[in-house]
Amino acid sequence: MAVDYVEFGDYVLDNETESNTTTAGLLNFSSSQSSLTPVLVAVNILISVFGLGGNSLVIWICGWKMKRTVITTWYISLAISDFLFCVFLPLDIFYMVTSHWPFGLILCKLTSSALFLNMYSSVFLLVLISADRCVMILFPVWSHNHRTVEKALGAVVLMWVCSALLTLPSLLFRQITVHGSVTQCYTDYMSHSKHKAVALTRFICGFLIPFLMIVLCCSVLGVKMRNLTIKSKKPYKVMVALILSFFFCWVPYHTFVLLELDLMNHSLEVLQTGLKVGATMAAANSFISPVLYVFIGNDFKQILKRSLTSKIKEAMEDDFRTGGLNQSRSRSIEIM
Repeated sequence: MAVDYVEFGDYVLDNETESNTTTAGLLNFSSSQSSLTPVLVAVNILISVFGLGGNSLVIWICGWKMKRTVITTWYISLAISDFLFCVFLPLDIFYMVTSHWPFGLILCKLTSSALFLNMYSSVFLLVLISADRCVMILFPVWSHNHRTVEKALGAVVLMWVCSALLTLPSLLFRQITVHGSVTQCYTDYMSHSKHKAVALTRFICGFLIPFLMIVLCCSVLGVKMRNLTIKSKKPYKVMVALILSFFFCWVPYHTFVLLELDLMNHSLEVLQTGLKVGATMAAANSFISPVLYVFIGNDFKQILKRSLTSKIKEAMEDDFRTGGLNQSRSRSIEIM
């Protein structure tokens, strides 16, 4: 019996599953509410709220308040990726609570794909950020002459295309099924070999290879920075924090996905629980980035303070002007 990874409390069917258990039985098992569900729902609600708010703030600050540079281009793209995921997260939360999917097939496909699009785009952007920092240190003259915002935008577009292509299995295999008054959103790979191929592709392309590339870049950076005098190490601290947070959030998910491929030797209940927790930890990565910018990035923090201060000042001045205008009108009416 093989039940694929739980994508936010979801389940997957393949031919091997159907040969060992009935579809109805699997649906009843997957839709049963565990004691862990309320906790996961609460955590996901917080992720959705803070993720939407925090990433909107990053897009606003980096896109309109800071000078457009290669670094801000990377961070805006990362924030957009996290923001798009958080937009679809409330639908997953509703599904976790009700075990009913009333949103149709298209949103079923898009909501599932949002997690993996975020995974690929985030890790590819982290590779770009690491490689960019590495090039700046190793080839400073070349970097100064050729490192432009236009080329960074081109790299970002290519990154999004690759991420979208690797996310296609979620769009192709995601289906809905109706059982009485309940509609379920699930993934049907039709064969265990397809299920295994997709799982391994996600692990290798979305985790293992990027991880090795980032470790290589960070190792080179670490060695070179010992021999260089750098005015501020804040940008490198932000980069390292982003990388560590991504891998900390995604390691549990990928671990249980690989364990799930050998389901016969593991407890189905343990895997279901582990995958639900792993998916929630993966989702948490989407709101951690804005927190890191605020607490580690000096430039971002200062510009945020100035922007918020100016907005509050403008609002107070508007209130003052409006109040003064209303008082003038009231006096005019009294005189008349």
